[in-house]
Amino acid sequence: MEKVAGWYPAWHVALLYWTWLFFFTFGFTGAEITCRSCHSQVKPQQQHPQQGLLMHLRTDRGEKEQRRFPGKKGGERGQEAGMEAEDAGLQATLSPAPPGTKFSGWETRRVTRDTEKVTGESRPRAAAATAAPAEHQPLRGRGSPAAGGRPGSVRRRRGRSPRGAVGREPGESGAARFGLEELRLGSTTFALAGDSAHNQAMVHWSGHNSSVILILTKLYDYNLGSITESSLWRSTDYGTTYEKLNDKVGLKTILSYLYVCPTNKRKIMLLTDPEVESSLLISSDEGATYQKYRLNFYINSLLFHPKKEDWILAYSQDQKLFSSVEFGRRWLLLHEQVAPNRFYWSMVGSGREPDLVHLEAKTVDGHAQYITCKMQNCSEATHGKPFPGYIDHNSLIVQDDYVFVQLTSGGRPHYYVSYRRNAFTQMKLPKYSLPKDMHVISTDENQVFAAVQEWNQNDTYNLYISDTRGVYFTLALENVKSSQGLEGNVMIDLYEVAGIKGMFLANKKIDNQVKTFITYNKGRDWSLLQAPSTDLRGNPVHCLLPYCSLHLHLKVSENPYTSGNIASRDTAPSIIVASGNIGTELSDKDISMFVSSDAGNTWRQIFEEEHSVLYLDQGGVLVAMKHTSLPIRHLWLSFDEGRSWSKYSFTSLPLFVDGVLGEPGEETLIMTVFGHFSHRSEWQLVKVDYKSIFDRRCEEEDYRPWQLHSQGEACIMGAKRIYRKRKSEKKCMQGKYAGAMTSEPCVCTEADFDCDYGYERHSNGQCLPAFWYNPSSLSKDCSFGQSYLNSTGYRKVVSNNCTDGVRERYTAKPQQCPGKAPQGLRIITSDGKLTAEQGHNVTFLVQLEEGDLQRSLIQVDFGDGIAVSYANLSSTEDGIKHIYQNVGIFRVTVMVENSLGSDNAVLYLHVTCPLEHVHLSLPFVTTKNKEVNATAVLWPSQVGTLTYVWWFGNNTEPLITLEGSITFTFSVEGMNTITVQVSAGNTILQDTKTIAVYEQFQSLRLSFSPNLDDYNPDIPEWRRDISRVVKRALVEATGISSKHILVAVLPGLPSSAELFILPYRDATRENKRTSADLEQISERLIQKLNQNLVHFELKPGVQILVHAAHLTTAPLVDLNPSHSGSAMLMLLSVVFVGLAVFVIYKFKRKYFHSC
Repeated sequence: MEKVAGWYPAWHVALLYWTWLFFFTFGFTGAEITCRSCHSQVKPQQQHPQQGLLMHLRTDRGEKEQRRFPGKKGGERGQEAGMEAEDAGLQATLSPAPPGTKFSGWETRRVTRDTEKVTGESRPRAAAATAAPAEHQPLRGRGSPAAGGRPGSVRRRRGRSPRGAVGREPGESGAARFGLEELRLGSTTFALAGDSAHNQAMVHWSGHNSSVILILTKLYDYNLGSITESSLWRSTDYGTTYEKLNDKVGLKTILSYLYVCPTNKRKIMLLTDPEVESSLLISSDEGATYQKYRLNFYINSLLFHPKKEDWILAYSQDQKLFSSVEFGRRWLLLHEQVAPNRFYWSMVGSGREPDLVHLEAKTVDGHAQYITCKMQNCSEATHGKPFPGYIDHNSLIVQDDYVFVQLTSGGRPHYYVSYRRNAFTQMKLPKYSLPKDMHVISTDENQVFAAVQEWNQNDTYNLYISDTRGVYFTLALENVKSSQGLEGNVMIDLYEVAGIKGMFLANKKIDNQVKTFITYNKGRDWSLLQAPSTDLRGNPVHCLLPYCSLHLHLKVSENPYTSGNIASRDTAPSIIVASGNIGTELSDKDISMFVSSDAGNTWRQIFEEEHSVLYLDQGGVLVAMKHTSLPIRHLWLSFDEGRSWSKYSFTSLPLFVDGVLGEPGEETLIMTVFGHFSHRSEWQLVKVDYKSIFDRRCEEEDYRPWQLHSQGEACIMGAKRIYRKRKSEKKCMQGKYAGAMTSEPCVCTEADFDCDYGYERHSNGQCLPAFWYNPSSLSKDCSFGQSYLNSTGYRKVVSNNCTDGVRERYTAKPQQCPGKAPQGLRIITSDGKLTAEQGHNVTFLVQLEEGDLQRSLIQVDFGDGIAVSYANLSSTEDGIKHIYQNVGIFRVTVMVENSLGSDNAVLYLHVTCPLEHVHLSLPFVTTKNKEVNATAVLWPSQVGTLTYVWWFGNNTEPLITLEGSITFTFSVEGMNTITVQVSAGNTILQDTKTIAVYEQFQSLRLSFSPNLDDYNPDIPEWRRDISRVVKRALVEATGISSKHILVAVLPGLPSSAELFILPYRDATRENKRTSADLEQISERLIQKLNQNLVHFELKPGVQILVHAAHLTTAPLVDLNPSHSGSAMLMLLSVVFVGLAVFVIYKFKRKYFHSC
């Protein structure tokens, strides 16, 4: 399956782009290439399953054409092209894949022809490579600087070669020979009439003895951002003729995508354009008939089950995951808030439950969590949570027997792996690698290949290879070049050669020069490529190792969409075709095409210009087509692994070639060329049949043995493997690939062993302990009475098949565990944080570097009066859970002891509860140079550890305290603001108040009609609004300027307020009111208040009178919701009145008694 993304044209004027893809391999197994993606995607240059065919054409309107041809596992590499001028060339590349995807072959492709300026299109994106619509990728023209190509054009050379060249056996040198006689291939042409305006197409060829081909063409309007037309075509005769099926799917139905079941190619699924309707059309007879089903969600990607043909996962545009067990006829909501491309079926082999789904979901508080559940029952109660605690966003990868997650703590990423769904273990890299970034490259053959960017690297990565469990990693190659893709994906210059396990090509950066290296033993040894001895014309090439060598474009470093092509096949394990150059370093200039027919030991130059070189008949025939923007009618064929080439015509009229599609499986010799005769013509489908070029089927005597070797060394990965090759002079059809003839194990030598974890290879070839590694340290799993494997410093390369020899010498030896006192004890929380919420589970993890795990007693004191004990550390591997009922800072202590000693560790945990509200309490008015108290009132009052940040007026430096109250003075008159920010865990709340500062002022207590209490909710917002209304009423009744009046309604009942009379100073700082002026204003206010002239209407029919209580010259202080100044004053008044009544009562009683 393949992902789908938007694509964009380059901005240069060009005549035409053409590209080429020939898909051969069919199957569902392949090299799994995955990447971590929170942020980036990583792609080695490696064979991928078939992913789709996409072409964009330039039309008479002058827009630029772009094409992408994704590759497939064990076959032709994907090709993408953009031509800048007439002589611009074409290169092939791998297309980026979704993070964490496993690639499985399928034969749906897409062809796109661009008639509009590309601005990007929102499309469904596949979650994995099992089956998906083809992908639109942003591309750049080769002439653009970012493409790493030659601006303007590619240099062309027209060399004449000897005619009728004779093929040579492997090992012979010499120039490639070209026959000038023109031969004819059998072909037929069919035009998709009526679709000349359509600029996109998706193609599916069932393959494996099926003659059915489906083509979906579309007209995508880039101005509207939607599909406006579509046509569905079907051929039942290998592409000789096509039938238009629009009437069978609905004449008004607009189709957007074509999906194919990977386990049953007869089952087809068409997706309608969601802009018009959201529906699925399903066929069970290879697209002959369809049934339509409505959808209540918009599909973004599909993931088919690797075994169950009717089981599908669908990811919607609103991040919901749906499941179907009826091939899309009915859907069930599985989970919401699922991370894009982070859902997986339980892998066959490691997953014991085929209906188990692995996914990364977002919790209600925004964290990411790894969850497993059944596809028909994914409720909260049935969730499995294999990894304790949260993980980093977009970090879950499920691949083969491995599950990977990332967790960042202390500013450093930590990586965890689960092997065969067992408990997670932290991945162990060399101690001081300090990775900034890690990407899982592959998990082939029970081993993890990872690219790690260390703390001192920027544009390079180090390659690491693991043990079987994926825990302990050793260095395979340093400073492999990387680049950033257009979508933010990381591209690694690493290519895995198909058909030969353990063989890789990599571009390594050495002293600012990039050189190509090759390994035959999974990175244990690397060497430069030997350049050809002669050039294309037979002239000697003077290139001596290590000063000069052959360098291959595994990809163009600056632009992954126009990288150099490289191809290899599982069915042709000795043949590698690539573009590159000869010299001291890899260059983007003077690129030629090279071929190796002995698995990279020797190379020959086959073209001086870039060509698309494809495999035919299991590699028995190579097909080459030159990169050109002109219409063509010829191609080149080689029957002797590129030593000689014959010219063939495949069409009578020159054709602008948009792409080539070969039947999956490579068992028939039919190929479809997509193109057009002019910029305004319909799509032309040219069916090319290669059967006529073969005399007969090959027999046993037509083959010869060929032994795989590395510079003469026949033992590769611990075995001697002999393959059979067709004799170069035989022109027979091979048919189905039979694999290696024989495989014989070799005697083990030192070359079959790599350095073990913690060891480094020195110049003398020995593996010695690194300075940071202590070989005598015992694992905590080693208990007294048991045994452990004592490393010799070496470990055999995984998948190496050697026997005997030095195997016993280098293999780790079992030894008895002597028992050891606990050392290196640590206690941490599962999420790495030192904060927790009150009433929520906290999971503590106890880690021990050394000591007897099974025979150690562990005691944990949570610091809140509760302690627990465990008989051994094994029972704490899943974490120790505890709930704190109170807030505060708790000292958590853990002690581990055995008969040989003990160790202790401490953790200080801050337990908080969510802070909901902050209210800043301070006086409304104060006098200059007088201390004022400000208090932050919190809700709830007990939150936990808090930090208070105070900001005064325009000061740029805040005051930070741990207390919620402070005192301060103001030395300048006027209005001042005070802001307090309260930090509680991840929550920060603030409140701001304004205080008036004057040398003198007066205040007057106000009361209201009792009916106001019936409408008083006693909240700050209501008090502010009433204060504003009262102030307006006072100004209207007295005519006094609002500058002299400040009203503050006080908290509590009965309702009351404080009126402040202020000595306003104008802008010239003159005409400041004196004490006498304030007295006059006060008397005027009191007069109006006593005359009941101050009132306001609260609501229709509800009038509120404002009365004067008493006058004071002191400022009101420290008003807060709990104890207001007015309430305290009223209380004192009541006490004094009661005391006076009591004295009078006593006096009168005594007086009358004496009488």
